[in-house]
Amino acid sequence: MTNGPTRREGRPLLPGRRLGATGGAALGEAARQARAPWAASVAGILFAILFTGAMALLRSSPVGTQDDSALVRLFAEGGDWPIVVGGLYLGPFAGITFLWFVAVVRDQVGEREDRFFATVFLGSAILFVALLFAALAVATTPTVAVRYLDLRAPTAEEAHLTRTLAYTLLFAFATRAAAVFLFSTATLGLRTQTFPRWFALTGYAAGLILLLVVSFWDWVILLLPAWVLVISVAILRRERALRDVPDAG
Repeated sequence: MTNGPTRREGRPLLPGRRLGATGGAALGEAARQARAPWAASVAGILFAILFTGAMALLRSSPVGTQDDSALVRLFAEGGDWPIVVGGLYLGPFAGITFLWFVAVVRDQVGEREDRFFATVFLGSAILFVALLFAALAVATTPTVAVRYLDLRAPTAEEAHLTRTLAYTLLFAFATRAAAVFLFSTATLGLRTQTFPRWFALTGYAAGLILLLVVSFWDWVILLLPAWVLVISVAILRRERALRDVPDAG
């Protein structure tokens, strides 16, 4: 004899109305589509666009290069809009689409994955997004303080400090996590034969450049979205070719 409630066949463990056959089939199809290879392609393309746009806007912001009086005028005239768009909108959504890209790629590898490299792959992706979010939070702190908390405009020294901290988080640490992600993704794809050989070679090359060059030229971080974009387009073309095979016959 068992104590407490038990789960019976065909009944939900938690109370609530059961989905009908049509609703269940629709949810199942939606889940399948969300995990399909084309979903990784769309997420990867969106990440490349959003991340590049966010970096371009944040790097073009004059907030960290003005003196005290110029900063007061800049915030009063709304000159911090690149930080608002790039740091509060494009950047966070870039991180979300990157995680979606990672999830779908990992789902495609499936049971063939090497647990060691799969752990490094997932961990480095999460670490990259966490550092990206931290850098965005620091970079947007002056704008949030003035626009949404009604605080005074930052001094030049405060603006320089937040800019430096955001720069360090992104270009000194997040890029290293991105390099590890590229190495592990390339190795995982090569060992499981999920992706072609050129996929691994370009991943190793891009990861090595991120490790060594970013300290001298920060824009090299755009190698990550460029690589993800190329891979996403390749996956999308492969899926389109596979769908066209039956029609050709």
